[in-house]
Amino acid sequence: MSPFTVLIPARLGSSRLPNKPLADLAGLPMVVRVAQQAAKSQARQVVVAADDPRIVNVCESHGVRAVLTRTDHASGSDRLAEACDLLGLRDSDRVVNVQGDEPLIDPQLIDAVANLLENRPQAAMSTAAHPIEQAADFSNPNVVKVVLNAASLALYFSRAAIPHLRDPGPQPNPPGALDLGRYGQHPPLRHIGVYGYRVDFLRLFPQLTPAPLEQTEALEQLRALWHGHAIAVHVSPTPPGPGVDTPEDLVKVRALLSS
Repeated sequence: MSPFTVLIPARLGSSRLPNKPLADLAGLPMVVRVAQQAAKSQARQVVVAADDPRIVNVCESHGVRAVLTRTDHASGSDRLAEACDLLGLRDSDRVVNVQGDEPLIDPQLIDAVANLLENRPQAAMSTAAHPIEQAADFSNPNVVKVVLNAASLALYFSRAAIPHLRDPGPQPNPPGALDLGRYGQHPPLRHIGVYGYRVDFLRLFPQLTPAPLEQTEALEQLRALWHGHAIAVHVSPTPPGPGVDTPEDLVKVRALLSS
């Protein structure tokens, strides 16, 4: 695998969990935990793209490289594009965007997303998904679904339950599980929010007009599809470790790390 860079966007402002990147996780700030986990991948370098000097200082005190980006970015993609410029990355380089609230991310998943982008020259982006097994997840609008074509390129991302079974048949046993057999070899897939980018596309992305579908679903990746850019999808057999969006998530992940 050719070298790639992991970028971790970290923003102090969070409506559900203020100062989230600095939250303590078993003795380390969360953003440091994420960076240390990402460093177990085959990435050439792992860099935090921060919006506040306090994040940069904390990272550097733990031996994690960080760059200070502007505070007025409209999205994480804009922040990553600025980080590419600050790091002097070339247009042909690849980066993997690991969210700053994923302290338990599997390093092999990072490698898979980077490798997929390397092997799919027609794709501007890559990402990941895993099969959905529970009906509650399938119907939950906070669980983003993705459907693929025969080449494992994304056709569409949605908060809706897709693909929809016209004839759902009898309730599965056990109750609450999805009857995956009715979907054949293509079960419903939950999107995992890790992204690979070619740097030239990452620099282009903030200049693309936001898509109507992106605004309807509140899913930024739909902008790429709207403008005709392909997204390759790695399907993992297992779900990722839990992320941290809320105070309740923070308690859960602290317990997992402590054990």
